[in-house]
Amino acid sequence: MFLKGKFQIILRRSMDTSTIVTVIGTFIFLAIVYLKAPESAGKGLQATIALVLEITPRMIAAFIFAGLIQVLVPEEIIAHWMGKGSGMRGIFIGIGIGTLTPGGPMTHFPIIASFYKMGVGIGPLVSYLTAWSLFGLQRIIMWELPFLGPRIVLIRLLASILFPFLAGWFSEILWEKLPV
Repeated sequence: MFLKGKFQIILRRSMDTSTIVTVIGTFIFLAIVYLKAPESAGKGLQATIALVLEITPRMIAAFIFAGLIQVLVPEEIIAHWMGKGSGMRGIFIGIGIGTLTPGGPMTHFPIIASFYKMGVGIGPLVSYLTAWSLFGLQRIIMWELPFLGPRIVLIRLLASILFPFLAGWFSEILWEKLPV
């Protein structure tokens, strides 16, 4: 009974409006492609299976990692260093961790959700996400420097250096002011 109830809660949470629209839109698109060119629909489904097989191990690892963070890092530590009221300290820690966290969105967002559930404040959380988006060290080393060269990368980094700080600081102000 416990698992059934828990499964229903998880299913209810996962079936929000955007999920329903995406699923319905996907099936409509699949039907249109199938009616126009059945072989293309088959190729598309084969590509889907290949993508699922490629992504699934990363997703599983990310969810395990996110779950372990929740278990291994005491919430008191998170609350002290990055929780609500941690101020600039939390924002700068968020920037540092966000810059160093490797991986793409599929592996990264479970970690963000885990931090949020552990009580990371909105400022540090937004700073973390913004720093990861702008300054991901792995992406800079593997992609930007080889393709764009050090001059463009340096100019981009200098031009956007304040964004994670400003995003974290401003999000704390908005969080308190906007009743969204």
